[in-house]
Amino acid sequence: MDTTTKQDWMTIRRDNTTSALETACIEGLTGFTIVSRENKRITLKEGGTFTEFVSCSYMGLETHPRLIKAAHQALKTMGLHLSSSRSAMRPVYLPQLESLLSEIYRGSGVSVFTSTSSVHLGVLPLLGSNSLKGYPIRKRAHWLMDKTAHASLQVLRGILQQFGEVSRVQSTDPESMNTALKKCAENQETPILLIDGIGSMSGVVPIAHLYRQLEKAGGYLYVDDAHGISITGRNGTGYALSTVDNQLPPHMLLAGSLSKAFGGAGGFVVVSDPRDIPSIQMLANPQVFGHSIMVPMLAANVAAAKIHLSNEIDCLQHRLWDNVRLFDSLTHNRLLNAGIQSPVRGAFFETEEDGLTACRILRANGVLAFPVFFPIIAKGKAMLRFAFSATHSKHDIQQLAASLDLVIRAGV
Repeated sequence: MDTTTKQDWMTIRRDNTTSALETACIEGLTGFTIVSRENKRITLKEGGTFTEFVSCSYMGLETHPRLIKAAHQALKTMGLHLSSSRSAMRPVYLPQLESLLSEIYRGSGVSVFTSTSSVHLGVLPLLGSNSLKGYPIRKRAHWLMDKTAHASLQVLRGILQQFGEVSRVQSTDPESMNTALKKCAENQETPILLIDGIGSMSGVVPIAHLYRQLEKAGGYLYVDDAHGISITGRNGTGYALSTVDNQLPPHMLLAGSLSKAFGGAGGFVVVSDPRDIPSIQMLANPQVFGHSIMVPMLAANVAAAKIHLSNEIDCLQHRLWDNVRLFDSLTHNRLLNAGIQSPVRGAFFETEEDGLTACRILRANGVLAFPVFFPIIAKGKAMLRFAFSATHSKHDIQQLAASLDLVIRAGV
């Protein structure tokens, strides 16, 4: 290969990925096939019932009776799917859902997509091309891609370059941010910072502080808060908005998930000016050329939104954070994210084999976790990720903590 040719990201990933994940799958340490479940107890196809800390459904709403009833009713009246773009034909549940989400987000504009990744693919080109009147672009956009932003954002760099330069920044490093914003000002470019609210493998981001920086620079903050939706904030607005008084400010766009704590399926965007919604729905590629969410799941989303507008979401949030605090106490605040408002905790290991050994010990003691390796974390390292839910019992939390004690005693 010509050494002067820059390698593409997939080649770099392929050439640096080891067999650790394949080993974990072969040994039944991940890639689980589920045949049944009751709360957080799952039964695997090959046999055995385990307590899982893998699912990102932090509220446990995916098994809520109201969501299941709504899905059954929709299935009977409309079938599985309307295979059509929303501009041609859409189920009645779609406008209902968007209206309820707009109520949750205090009158901001909301449009629903089939996934959060589709939100990024649809909305960011509109933002960069000055197609959203509530977010005017000066001479040209300059994308500031946070180094810890989700892969669904990172992979869009080639597309985003059609609308402006893409620079990678460390949003929590003042020098990195100040240098990038200074360059944007010198070139009369509009800075657009792309970040996660809560990382699936890392901590929380200082949303309010970054927002003030971008607002002062005449730019915008685009937040993927997929892991933050529902778990906190008034009516479950999410982590990002909870830091700015639960109201989307004018220089922020929010991408959210309906597939994690919300309990259903899909994604959505929240914009400060509802008048931008027609442009999104008429121009965003996934809206124009893609189908809508499966009908039963749309109906379940509507039921979940109604729960978010009730006091029940507050009770579920309290249960979630009680569980997280209990785990932190039992593990003496030693794990990744301990003491912060994230439903994810992580145990790091210096080698991939140590991570696999720890996973084996947990499985032998009835606990399933999510082992991760490069490219999610540094090459040669391993981490076990634990996702907590409002539906975990006190016994479940104690079982995990006791299993981790066995890992420590094994010298891993």
